[in-house]
Amino acid sequence: MQVIIPGERLRFGMRLVAHAPNGPRLGLLGEPLSWDAGLPLNDVPSLELTYTTHAQGAAWLREPCEVALEYSVDGGAWIEAANSRFLRIKRSGDATDQTGARRYSLPGWAWMLRKLVLYPSLDMVDGKRQFNAVRVGHILTTLISEGAGRGTLPGLGVDFTATHDSAGQPWSAELTIGLEPGTDLLQLLINLSEQGVCDWQMTGRVLQVYNEGTALGRQLAAGPAPVELVLGRDIDQAPDDATLEDAASTILVVGEEGLRVEVTNPGAVAPWGRWEAYQSQGGVKDEGTARLLAGQALERASRERVQFTRQIKPQQARFLPLADYRPGDTIRAPGEEGKLDALRVRQITLSRGDDGVVGGNLTLNDRFLEREIKIARQAAGILNGGVSSGGNGGDPGGDSENRVPAAPTGLLVSPSAYQDDEGYTYGQITVSWVGVTTDINGTPLTVDGYELVGQTPPGTGATRVLAISTSTSVTYSPLEPKSRWQFGVRATNQGTKGLVAGTAVITIPDDETPPHDPSTPQVDSRLGIFRIAWDGFTSSGTGMPRDFARVLVMMRDPLDPADEGHQVEWLERAGTAVVPGQPYHVDREFWLLAIDRSGNLSGASAHVISQAKPLVDTDIIGQVINGATAIIDGTVPANAKITAGTITGGLIQALAINAGHLNANSVTADTIEAGAIQTAHLAAAAITADKIAAGSITASKIDADALNGKIITGPIVRSSATGRRWVLDSSTLDLRFYPSGGSNYSQIYAQDYGGEAAVYLTTNTSFSSQQAQLQVSSGLIRLGMVGNGSPSGGGLDIASTYARYGYSAGSSYSEASIYFDGTGGRWTMKGKVYEWTTSSPNETVCAGSGVLSSGYSGTTITYGPTMLDNMGPIATIRDGARTPNFYWCEDGSSKSGFSLEWSQGGGVYSGKAFYFWSFRHPGSE
Repeated sequence: MQVIIPGERLRFGMRLVAHAPNGPRLGLLGEPLSWDAGLPLNDVPSLELTYTTHAQGAAWLREPCEVALEYSVDGGAWIEAANSRFLRIKRSGDATDQTGARRYSLPGWAWMLRKLVLYPSLDMVDGKRQFNAVRVGHILTTLISEGAGRGTLPGLGVDFTATHDSAGQPWSAELTIGLEPGTDLLQLLINLSEQGVCDWQMTGRVLQVYNEGTALGRQLAAGPAPVELVLGRDIDQAPDDATLEDAASTILVVGEEGLRVEVTNPGAVAPWGRWEAYQSQGGVKDEGTARLLAGQALERASRERVQFTRQIKPQQARFLPLADYRPGDTIRAPGEEGKLDALRVRQITLSRGDDGVVGGNLTLNDRFLEREIKIARQAAGILNGGVSSGGNGGDPGGDSENRVPAAPTGLLVSPSAYQDDEGYTYGQITVSWVGVTTDINGTPLTVDGYELVGQTPPGTGATRVLAISTSTSVTYSPLEPKSRWQFGVRATNQGTKGLVAGTAVITIPDDETPPHDPSTPQVDSRLGIFRIAWDGFTSSGTGMPRDFARVLVMMRDPLDPADEGHQVEWLERAGTAVVPGQPYHVDREFWLLAIDRSGNLSGASAHVISQAKPLVDTDIIGQVINGATAIIDGTVPANAKITAGTITGGLIQALAINAGHLNANSVTADTIEAGAIQTAHLAAAAITADKIAAGSITASKIDADALNGKIITGPIVRSSATGRRWVLDSSTLDLRFYPSGGSNYSQIYAQDYGGEAAVYLTTNTSFSSQQAQLQVSSGLIRLGMVGNGSPSGGGLDIASTYARYGYSAGSSYSEASIYFDGTGGRWTMKGKVYEWTTSSPNETVCAGSGVLSSGYSGTTITYGPTMLDNMGPIATIRDGARTPNFYWCEDGSSKSGFSLEWSQGGGVYSGKAFYFWSFRHPGSE
């Protein structure tokens, strides 16, 4: 008997497929009650699945198997994404549950990597397997190949080598590391990724490992086509969890041998003043290392910690998970207060519930948290050693005596940069090596300690001892940034200095971390010049970092595409910069860039556009006033008018000017200082309309609230000339609302409609190909999507004689609607019915048809989900025989489907087809 399983009709489809352990595909698990999958970066994914024992494929889940999660976009090919293969290991259920529901907890295939462990070898050092100055691929392939030789994890595949990662790139990191026997492959991968050595994932049964931040760190937030998740379209919920619990502005680091270092971060969030933290750091004797660790700890504690969770809705989204972005990618998504920001995807969680619709959420890290992760990795490397660019090279020198210790092996140097209290940068190195246990002849030897030696410039400077250590690692500072050194380490034995293990040439790093973006400048024009004010804070409201040097005031012509901007001033602290010499009434665009003492530039602040206002009437510049500095001789006759604003009331003696001293019309509105004439100074009816010159009263001369309750006539009234504003146009009877920085306005307007003024509200006016529109008139309310003036999407008509709801895209073939005729009490529907729907258990109608290719005496037809109520199937069978000679009947029905039986005549099953319409109802079966 055949079981027919519907296919998924959603835009973003996901399905489960069973595979034999390390074997072939078994088939679809087409009837899950629900599932929830979490796909993290550099960790083990998980799948929680609920499945009924009555559904097809349940037998596969009764035994160990593999389950693949596949996705499809718009009905295309089904794809198994990375980290989407799971292991049926754990199950639970209740034998009294008549629905047969069983719950399965399936870890990702990577979970099995814990079953491959490192065995001891003959060359153990202090009980550990030692790997000296090797690439990460060498360590991983050694562990995997040894396990394969023992027959462990026969299904595991790899696509990287000892020399190149899974993308074919040479390994960038070198390690000296001792591994305890029993260390498993999964633990090793997680530790390496946490220290920033590599990124990894599973694709099916294949382990893929990459250099950190490369293939699994794609930058999709910039460029001509960024991946951009928008609230309302791609995301419908955006909860944030934030805390200041771990914040601190000062930290005291206590090391060994009485070392005490206090470091303060002036840019830390401190609403209640100074908050302190304490860090006891065993093994640290060097002040530079203590300052480096303290600075890193303060950076992590300098701001409010925020976790971004964004709920996605794949069925409506423009960008889809797994298809368009994956864990590790940096995308644009709503960050603080819903503003779009570059955020890194740390985990994708997808689920399907009882309704059959796929949903999910994202866990995102902002740039601050990503920096904190890198800082934590750097600190781990300083304290534990073992990861570096590494190298070997010339011997900077050494003494030789009897019983000379052998040279250390596996020498690695990790250089870093740190800042002092004044924000000046210095270099620090952490050096690690494998301990010396023999002399140069191979005879066992116990050494006293080790000396770190250095030479700068390499090959020319004198070699000197920089530090002494009794362990196999040492830190040293300060070093000049960008200086070139060659370091070496040698063991000592009762005053006898051993052979030196030398490094390649090391360049001491400088600080490469730019300051945070400055806050938005305040720009205005006074006395014909620009004044640019800055409050001294970052764009997030915190103080600037300790190494902050200045902000650069940048300017450009916003109308000139070739003008990329240039520096016109700078500020060392909060204050105001003055920019003179700019033309009047011409747009100038200003913004700020912060720069630190190492020359690192921040991102730009928000941009501000403004215009310079003239000090005097521009008509007399170059005529009466030469270069705006002096009056040209003979240009101002005795009876000439005085320029507006040059003589104020404070310069005129009381009663010095009588009415007879003034020419007719010599005093205009432009020449009167604001506030100089009060109501008490004017005689009753002294100012009439004929006394006011045309154009002499402008908006700037009207006091706020001066027009309350008055009638304004004229073609256009607007709230501002640019930016976010409204514009009322009486000639077109419309009110427009403009967004900030754009011309894509929404509009409320009126049009003549059957002898009345119908009101319209239209959005997205600049893009007529896709708009939402509301029409209101006495006989019709119409709401819908329009394109170029015609219906283009969903719509609703509520009229006095009819009602219509549905979808129309300008073609009768694509129309789906229901129409109610108010005059005859009739209704009609247009469109097609979905067949084989699996959308939800509360579907009103399930309909379908098909041709049978098996089943001698009948067939079973399933709806997909188990419906919430009883179903009433109405079915028919078509016999393909030339002379139909069989009879049939419906012999069973349930919430999950129904069955048909027929006689053996008529060519058995050849050519038989079925058609059915089944509706959900509350009655008995």
